Amino acid sequence: MSIVRRAALAFLLLCSGAAFCASAHIDAAVPQARLAGSGLFSYFGLKIYTAELFVGPRGYAPGAPFALELRYERHLKGKKIAEASAEQMEKIGAGSPAQRQAWLSKMTAIFPDVAEGARITGVSIPDVGTRFYLDGVQIGAIDDPAFSRAFFGIWLDPASTAPDLRKALLRQAAPL
Repeated sequence: MSIVRRAALAFLLLCSGAAFCASAHIDAAVPQARLAGSGLFSYFGLKIYTAELFVGPRGYAPGAPFALELRYERHLKGKKIAEASAEQMEKIGAGSPAQRQAWLSKMTAIFPDVAEGARITGVSIPDVGTRFYLDGVQIGAIDDPAFSRAFFGIWLDPASTAPDLRKALLRQAAPL
């Protein structure tokens, strides 16, 4: 067997059993990233996106970086993604009305329209804020730790309006 084939086979074996196969942009921000959990978000039976949570060896914990990637199952306007995010922040009680309005403005400027199969990744950088990527390419950042808590709280806060998705994402998010 050629060296290239052996390397490809080793990579496939590593990725199939363990959760070590984060994309390069996730690995760069979350050293030793592993898939903690994933789940499908649907709205009135329509598949909207599949979410995946990546954590490092410290797991999902205060002060630890992590990434949440959404792979969209349909075309959506960036403005609608931003508006839905701000609405969910309000529902979990995150931020003041003025903060949410400022965050909505920033998200509207960052979030692009997405096609089916597009991936938007949010990376939480502790004490800094959030970096956003579209299909692995950085598209923006919001340097505000309060925003970061509010944004990721949509999925990870105990008050999330999608408790089953939250549970699926956090399934294996404990420290190693």
